[in-house]
Amino acid sequence: MPIPAPQWPQRIICLTEETTEALYLMGEEDRIVGVSAYTVRPERAKREKPKVSAFVNARIEKIMDLKPDLVLAFSDIQADIVRDLVKQGVDVHCFNHRTLSDTLQMIRTLSALIGEPQKGEKLVQELTQGLAEIKASADSLTHKPRVYFEEWFDPLITGITWVSELVELAGGIDCYQEFAKESLAKNRIIEHPEQVIEKQPDIIIASWCGRRFQKDKLTQREGWQNIPAIQNDEVYEINSSDILQPGPAALTDGVKQLHHIIKDWSERQER
Repeated sequence: MPIPAPQWPQRIICLTEETTEALYLMGEEDRIVGVSAYTVRPERAKREKPKVSAFVNARIEKIMDLKPDLVLAFSDIQADIVRDLVKQGVDVHCFNHRTLSDTLQMIRTLSALIGEPQKGEKLVQELTQGLAEIKASADSLTHKPRVYFEEWFDPLITGITWVSELVELAGGIDCYQEFAKESLAKNRIIEHPEQVIEKQPDIIIASWCGRRFQKDKLTQREGWQNIPAIQNDEVYEINSSDILQPGPAALTDGVKQLHHIIKDWSERQER
């Protein structure tokens, strides 16, 4: 009996946006048969692909109707979805990447899962080159701002690992480096708003995880008028789809926006 050839997945469901975007960038979008309802990148995907899930729940019956041969999930937050699909006999790969290095490795693993490792490596090299260019520009900056990144407003939650790493790579100093290693949002809660005042950030960047940013709500917090970022109107928003998904978006558009904000601030200090 001949040894059977590998059968690579042809009907993939992506429960989060970063794997969807990575497959599109590798030219493998035809394999995708279902995506998260939160998918906005690339814009084509939300028009072309059936929506089968939110972030913490999924329409299991609809997923089964699509007959996937691979479902891609992310983190312990989707553990219940993974459990239900495994019980149905579905092959599931759950990524759990939190750092820039892990994100690049996610792309390599994803490309290997579909039998196209060279496409993943090509994408990784392109992303790595882009990050290197940002870092080279950031290294030339004379002034490094203290940056407070706000992922949520009630309670205050600061940025996860890859966000902190991108802030540093883009030329800033993360005010809450000590929290960045915590993967769970509950462990990145800032207990008292006064603690941010003590950090004296030069720049505040908000990305409220899918919610519309209200600048006035932030700047009018009690005592925050004593923060340099607010005194100098250095308060910005980055869309959550550009920075809070650990995938190509954060490593391209997200870090570029961070660097633009930080570089402009640094150059203003020279005037």
